[in-house]
Amino acid sequence: MAGMATQLSDISAAEMRSAMIDSQLRTNDVIDPAVVAAMAAEPREAHVPAALASVAYIDRAIDLGGGRYLNAPLVTGRMLVEAAIRPGARVLLIGAATGYGAALLARLGAEVHALEEDAALIAAGRKATASDAIRWIEGPLSAGVPDGAPFDRIIIDGAIEILPDAIADQLAEGGKLVAARREGAVVRLVQGVKAGGIVALRPFADMDVAPLPGFEAPAGFRF
Repeated sequence: MAGMATQLSDISAAEMRSAMIDSQLRTNDVIDPAVVAAMAAEPREAHVPAALASVAYIDRAIDLGGGRYLNAPLVTGRMLVEAAIRPGARVLLIGAATGYGAALLARLGAEVHALEEDAALIAAGRKATASDAIRWIEGPLSAGVPDGAPFDRIIIDGAIEILPDAIADQLAEGGKLVAARREGAVVRLVQGVKAGGIVALRPFADMDVAPLPGFEAPAGFRF
């Protein structure tokens, strides 16, 4: 990927988005028309520091500072496809960062509850997202948004080691949770539908996903 910034600086953002769709998403099972349309329309460069705008569409996570990252487009695309967002769905996005995922969810017709604990990221996210469908909440990521529950979908936008009961409790019965789970050196995208009050997470893809703080497992803990 060395030199990508120079290569991309001479072409338009629209061309970069088109290349992202064709080379990163469609070739890796992100073909849902609604998700593709949302990602083709949303300016990813608006959600990264200005100095990194030219590399906004590379196929890896982008460092936002403070130990936080904007995940690679493929990670976001696969999670959105798996979440199967329906118009009007109430979605809790945990780790909303600069609002890229929130903006995509709004484009998919969701009522978005964007949870973020970093005030600077929230400020950037508010600036980058103008949709009335997005409600920004500042608070600890691992606590979720209990006063907004239950949610039809919960998306945790980063790799976690444990899923707190407090988060699972906020998912509606029959609702779906999508996240990335770290097991040692391996990270897998996982999903689970709540049935009988239980969310059993099952893997659907191995991915390189940036970690999300606040979801570390205690020493000696194993899934």
